[in-house]
Amino acid sequence: MAGCFSFAAARDRWHRRSFSRAGLRSATVRLHGGATTVRCWAPRAPNPAKPCVVLIHGFGANATWQWDALLRPLLARFNVYVPDLLFFGGSFSARPERTESFQAGCMAAAMDALGVRRASLVGISYGAFVGYRLAAEYPDRVDRVALCCAGVCLEEKDLGEGLFAVDDLREAAAILIPRRPADLCKLMDLSLVHPPRRVPSCFLSDFIQVMCMDYVEEKTELLRAIIKDRKLSELPKIPHVGIFIISMETLILWAEKDQIFPLELGHRLNRHLEGNSRLVIIKNAGHAVNIEKPKEFSRHLKAFLLAS
Repeated sequence: MAGCFSFAAARDRWHRRSFSRAGLRSATVRLHGGATTVRCWAPRAPNPAKPCVVLIHGFGANATWQWDALLRPLLARFNVYVPDLLFFGGSFSARPERTESFQAGCMAAAMDALGVRRASLVGISYGAFVGYRLAAEYPDRVDRVALCCAGVCLEEKDLGEGLFAVDDLREAAAILIPRRPADLCKLMDLSLVHPPRRVPSCFLSDFIQVMCMDYVEEKTELLRAIIKDRKLSELPKIPHVGIFIISMETLILWAEKDQIFPLELGHRLNRHLEGNSRLVIIKNAGHAVNIEKPKEFSRHLKAFLLAS
């Protein structure tokens, strides 16, 4: 694609300009003596009268691509922070840790650096794994948490028991971190109820080249870390801190026809949280529910975040 117009690169610039026009700036936070860099979109002038909300993206392109459609409905009522997780967008770490707990610690440290003491969290897919850990390990920093299409209750044995459309980690990594047009088509088929048809391969190749070729090995290790030896019995419950119980409400938002993390995992998570959560199912939507049903998705999030 060298020397040719890149639609993906142009779209990426458009998303960044959209965030900037909305009043956000791209901030860079360095942690661990410079070994870790977290990029986060943050308000240019935070309003101390507004609560804060942190939007945590999943696998895919980067934070701006996944949250642009949801940004403006929240800005009127919240100070909105949108970080890139490690190995996505402008975030990176030279350290070897790949767990969602390490990601959560980095996000908490970045919020400290940006002056955010408490916030509500919205995490989608892999971002909800990180959001869950933030809520479980830093409950005094979290007001409310919305977990969207988040397979945090999966167990490693589920891979071999037919719960998922793809039951091999290598195949899952090839789809979630696509490097061929056929893999990207498969990802769209699994993520959308009505995927686009007959997308020219040049567009698919362009998107892969611009958005998917960085940190492939590190992202594969992130996937391996969330599955390896995972057991529901070892998943902490939110919320608690020490001997004190904190009343932290949790919204579980799921797509009815999710093929990446099937709806059964939403029911499993709701049972795991033992009455301190509410499961809302969006009909006729797939895993990319924030893209397929942005208005309905946004309506549920706003209602939950504002119901304090």
